[in-house]
Amino acid sequence: MEQQHQLSPEVKAYLDRIGYSGPLDGSAAVLAKLQYCHLHAVPYENLDILRGIPLSLNITKLHDKIVTRRRGGYCFELNALFGWLLRELGYDVTDLVARFWRDSTDSPPKRRHQVLKVIVDGKPYLCDVGVGGIVPREPIEMIAYKEQTQGDEIYRLEPDKEYGWFLTELKREEWHRIYSFTEEPQLAGDYEFATFWCENAPDSIFKQTPILAIRTNDGRITVFGSEVRVFKDSDVEVLTPTSDGEFDAALLKYFGIQR
Repeated sequence: MEQQHQLSPEVKAYLDRIGYSGPLDGSAAVLAKLQYCHLHAVPYENLDILRGIPLSLNITKLHDKIVTRRRGGYCFELNALFGWLLRELGYDVTDLVARFWRDSTDSPPKRRHQVLKVIVDGKPYLCDVGVGGIVPREPIEMIAYKEQTQGDEIYRLEPDKEYGWFLTELKREEWHRIYSFTEEPQLAGDYEFATFWCENAPDSIFKQTPILAIRTNDGRITVFGSEVRVFKDSDVEVLTPTSDGEFDAALLKYFGIQR
């Protein structure tokens, strides 16, 4: 069902922010396009945490930061606002919490990641726009062991008696865990504990160094520490800004961010 004429100014601004101007019929195809557009327009970034600026998960404040001021955010910010957008567009959305296993030094890792379950035509999909690393660009249908190819990436969900579901990726002919999640619904306040830890714990990676990432049509662009990496097809260009001015210029050029 077309909903364009019912959209609020806030929703219209969000759709403009991610560059989406297509149909809004509540379909799985539109859901996939919304997620794809979001990942190519809104960067993952932790700059406020590094500057000691307290984060807010209030939707109005998130909309101001990500849409009006054209900033990015990390998982609790990005998926909270994306979930709000999907609900405004009529999707059935459940907030979930996940453990991030890829590159984790903890076993098991803490619950410090937010993901979304979206029901479309009775089918559940995993949606996530809040990861700085390589993850699905489009929703993953929640069917056990179904291999789902997106470009040159292959994913599948594996059920687990203890951890619910594992999102895994095929790399070098082996399946590797990205994160796990259960289907217990989470309330907005449930994320306050995790985001407080991410913002304040001495061993939180988000307090250590700049982390940014955004998808591009032919690759992705990342920042970790002092390096800006521009991935294009199979090539990578590494840039190392030598001053705050050069770093700020790189943020504006590659991520559209003005600090």
